[in-house]
Amino acid sequence: MFKRIGVFLIAVLLICAAGVAIYLYGKQPQRQGLANLPGLQSPVNVHFDERGVPHIAAGSEPDAYRALGYVHAQDRLFQMEMLRRLARGELAAVLGSKLLPTDKLFRTLRIREQADWQVTHADHNSPAWQALQAYLEGINAYQLQAPGPVEFDLLGIEKRPFTAQDVYSVVGYMAYSFAAAFRTEPLLTYVRDTLGEPYLAIFDRSWNPNGALASQTLNAADWKSMAALARLSEQAVSNAGLPQMEGSNAWAISGQRTQSGKPLLAGDPHIRFSVPSVWYEAHLNAPGFELYGDYESLVPFALLGHNNDFAWTLTMFQNDDIDLIAETTNPDNPDEVWYQGHWVALKEEQQRIDVRDAESVVLRLRRSPHGPIINDALGENAPGRPIALWWSYLDGANPVVDAFYQLNRANTLDKARAAASLIKAPGLNVVYANAQGDIAWWAAAGLPKRGPQVTPDFILDGSTDQADKFGYYPFSANPHEENPARGYIVSANAQPVSPDGAVIPGYYNLSDRGQRLNQQLGLDGQWSIEKSKQLQLDTRTGYAQRVLQPLLPILRTAIEDPQQRQWLEGLAKWQGDYPLDSINATLFNQFLYDLNYGALHDELGDVMFQNLLATRVLDAALPRLAADEHSPWWKDRTQPGVQQRADVVVRAWNTSIAHLRDTLGNDSAQWQWGKAHHLTQMHPLGSQKLLAPLLNVGPYSVPGSHEVPNNFSAPLSAAPWSVTYGPSTRRVIDLAMPDKAVGILPVGQSGVPFNSHYQDQALPFVQGEYQALHFSPTDIARYTKSTLQLMPAPKVR
Repeated sequence: MFKRIGVFLIAVLLICAAGVAIYLYGKQPQRQGLANLPGLQSPVNVHFDERGVPHIAAGSEPDAYRALGYVHAQDRLFQMEMLRRLARGELAAVLGSKLLPTDKLFRTLRIREQADWQVTHADHNSPAWQALQAYLEGINAYQLQAPGPVEFDLLGIEKRPFTAQDVYSVVGYMAYSFAAAFRTEPLLTYVRDTLGEPYLAIFDRSWNPNGALASQTLNAADWKSMAALARLSEQAVSNAGLPQMEGSNAWAISGQRTQSGKPLLAGDPHIRFSVPSVWYEAHLNAPGFELYGDYESLVPFALLGHNNDFAWTLTMFQNDDIDLIAETTNPDNPDEVWYQGHWVALKEEQQRIDVRDAESVVLRLRRSPHGPIINDALGENAPGRPIALWWSYLDGANPVVDAFYQLNRANTLDKARAAASLIKAPGLNVVYANAQGDIAWWAAAGLPKRGPQVTPDFILDGSTDQADKFGYYPFSANPHEENPARGYIVSANAQPVSPDGAVIPGYYNLSDRGQRLNQQLGLDGQWSIEKSKQLQLDTRTGYAQRVLQPLLPILRTAIEDPQQRQWLEGLAKWQGDYPLDSINATLFNQFLYDLNYGALHDELGDVMFQNLLATRVLDAALPRLAADEHSPWWKDRTQPGVQQRADVVVRAWNTSIAHLRDTLGNDSAQWQWGKAHHLTQMHPLGSQKLLAPLLNVGPYSVPGSHEVPNNFSAPLSAAPWSVTYGPSTRRVIDLAMPDKAVGILPVGQSGVPFNSHYQDQALPFVQGEYQALHFSPTDIARYTKSTLQLMPAPKVR
């Protein structure tokens, strides 16, 4: 009898396993055979290579975009759904009340209203609009025909058509993801108003009282509100598990400095890691148009691309296109603010947010003449005065979609410059090269004209005209270079110089990474794809020594233990390199955190200190702090005996050694960087314990750090470190042989769980490998693994 029961249970398990396998198989992309695609003018062949990249051969451009939408949706439909919900404030409806604060923030940002406005005012007869519509037709045709993704079933997501409003909303999200001002302006204003101007010295921020709030005009309730808002802006994207733009490397080298005699382009945009990753590779070929590009979900035009004639890549400009403006309310009517000499009523509306696991929530949204009241995201009873958001993205037309349609066809320097000039927000550095021999860079953004006395690093006073804008500078005044005499161009998120020498406000990255790239590119020798690959994987800069050098004499005097003195001298000789086997890298990063905590936390408190860790100004502040023994930050308000730089430095060293021993063991041989620095790429549902091993990718030990070219970046914290962002792709293109271009994605082409291309590039990526980007007809034929033929829908008789 027991034998029969055992056989029965085995049979049940086999049936269940077979059922699961059949279910998952039905969710997989179709990469061979025939499929109907309504709207096609003629059949389209889609050849999938060994990485799952579609090579689309169509009889017309509209058909190519329909096919792109179809195959893009096959691999990324859940990502498309999540991105539009994030941008339009609709995540809580499927993910529950945990995402309600994120929805409130994005509703308050007014991205959805701006997207609707953009669609209404777009030229619906333009080629770009027609291509966008064809792309959406492809997405919706696939969604209508195919079973929903596994995640749709898990979350109960009902299918809805994708629209042009969704496309423009995702562009708005992309613009928001650069917005460091949300975290930085409240922090700097808090430091100035509660600690005093001397504390600003490490941030290298001067201020003019005519363009900022007078000191002490924000009270405790205001700071509570602003601190919560800054924290929310940081957590909103990370909680959703979706990509966020962070930084980037790019360079273009003229033919006079390459082995091939033609320009060479390299780029690796730095974006928050996620599963799937941000980019979807596709090769489009139609009469008069061919491009191999990297596409963001729901954006029909490649944001990175190349063909036989030209290539381009992007880095983040990181210009300050946001002002936070404190409004003065009428004591007799809190719904009025002082604007241009009189009281003006706030415009108000209400929006309903659906929540999966709770009742719907009604959100009150207000708008002043300066922009939406951003702290409405915290709820109707949020403390503090109204803070308005001025954001160039919300200020009129922003034809960035048209810009990329044109950039996808920019086979001359003039066409590329004209396309870049259309980009208003987000600010982007466009780095370009063509087969004619040109190389160029344009800092593309609408740069607002602020008043001459305005310092936009701080919260501005809405009761004065200093918060007003006076239009935008012409594109010709933006930073740019075309065919410089040095023979190369570098872009790495450092602060650029405008043609007239004016300072462009922004929240730029450390200069060290760009300086390292510039140093290496400036060396004698001819450049090749192989040398550019080596530079993208470089893990060294001089940042660590900039921090350490002023502090080494202090530690040499204080440390007596022979083992610790050996570690210290190892740091003194260390070249700032981050290979997997480095012990110095681990010791330095732990010491950097403890030094930062020991000097700054007592003045800022928990909330503001956490906000500081999420800003870019911290990286540049730490070397200045280390070098200034008289900085007021060294005085510890909680410990009277800790009042000098030496006190904090020695305490930080001792704390670091103790933490590493407790965390990684007493044997310092176990303190290798690869044992403490890991990358796990997270799926939006990967925080669920049962789903994590099925959907997340990793962990992997990774080299690099946030201040080196191979930018695997973890937040400044105590060991061990979890990497959050880094290269979203690595691409190198030599325009003498564009069919030999190479690249790599962080996980894989497909976002469909259990697909063969879900994570097939993850291990090669962390190991620094590259793979071919097939472009020539011969290579496409050689590496085609399957072919899908998309057919026009049969005519109904």
